[in-house]
Amino acid sequence: MDEDRIIELEIKQAYQEDLLQALNGIVSQQQQQIDRLERTCALLNERIKSVSEQRQEGENTSHQQEIPPHY
Repeated sequence: MDEDRIIELEIKQAYQEDLLQALNGIVSQQQQQIDRLERTCALLNERIKSVSEQRQEGENTSHQQEIPPHY
């Protein structure tokens, strides 16, 4: 009886080890995906700032070149 119980516990431990390895793999994949998404967000933020600055510069130069309506 004790031997059967030990075998059953060893089987449960083996399943738990497999599950733990699978979960570690999933967590690793998720971390890699999070890292990629963070890099993508950072790049998008930089692009948005760049476009915004270009628009502001364009508006400033176009306002400077315009002749006021009272001329």
